[in-house]
Amino acid sequence: MTAYLNTRVSLYSGRLWQPADFEAVLAIPDAEMADALGSRGLPQLSAGFDRHQDHRSLEQRIIAELLNETTVLIRPLTGAARAFLLYWTERFEVSNVKTLLRGKMTGERPAALINRLTPMGAFGRLDVQDLAHAEDLAELLRRLEAGPYAGIVRQARRAFEEGQDPFILDAALDRGYYEGLARRAQPLENEAGASFRRLMGTLIDRINLVWMLRYRFNYNLPPAQVYYLLVASRYNLPSSRLRELAALGSAEAVLDALPEPLRGILRDAAGIADVFARMEMDGAEVAAKVLHSGAAAISRAFAYLILRERDLRSVRAILRGRHLDLPTADIRLAMFQPEASPAVASPH
Repeated sequence: MTAYLNTRVSLYSGRLWQPADFEAVLAIPDAEMADALGSRGLPQLSAGFDRHQDHRSLEQRIIAELLNETTVLIRPLTGAARAFLLYWTERFEVSNVKTLLRGKMTGERPAALINRLTPMGAFGRLDVQDLAHAEDLAELLRRLEAGPYAGIVRQARRAFEEGQDPFILDAALDRGYYEGLARRAQPLENEAGASFRRLMGTLIDRINLVWMLRYRFNYNLPPAQVYYLLVASRYNLPSSRLRELAALGSAEAVLDALPEPLRGILRDAAGIADVFARMEMDGAEVAAKVLHSGAAAISRAFAYLILRERDLRSVRAILRGRHLDLPTADIRLAMFQPEASPAVASPH
């Protein structure tokens, strides 16, 4: 298992883009875009490229590539390692759950709703036809609570019922997903060692800090509610510290109260987007070090998937920027910015 996985990860690492690749694609004319993407290992994005393609189709192609590569990487895995990488893909299906719930709230027709869902292929666990045809939101929630995401959905429904706020429903689903990821990571942190723990730590700390700042100071949620919506953590920002930080009165106070090395990484950060970008860059640097080290095979595989998704999201930003006729400077700024969703991905 270890030899196969390490070999496959080493081969896949050649697909990762370098800064020069991004700059080259940013600069080329539309007529050369398909060839440029194909020559850089993304033929599925180059097929039928034009600046007016549907952004949902683009997103689905990116996710399909991530799922295809994960299929290969999990082939030799068993036990906790296989369960973890399978669960990592479920971020995309949780996004489908959110799409279904929003669609039902707005009375969207089942056929249109199904068309907006991300195809999960062999990774899919939801009966989307059945769910899309639920009579109303209450019936959809009932069906979801009888399915594979029952625990996540049940907690989210309880949070939603208190205020009927769709944002809280989304945030609670995200929290439930990442708490499940952290639980599945724990045995691997014991088996694979410090490399796997570093990958998880940078991910969960980034999610919690960005969510905290956003919920507390953009959406003005009270500290207790903010704390409830964060992921239970055992990393550099453990739950006890998160509770203290959520009670502070400004984003500046939160950043000043962070432990090292986070405080150094985020010194003089210019807003929440900058906090995300710096922590995301730090996470990418950690992943690159793990990928190119003698770490356990599962650590290297997870590091690769983190970096590959980062690359594909940046390519997506370039293509969407072209679609919107944005200046190159604006596209470059958007390449590593956070998602609009509460989830930081996913990430996904």
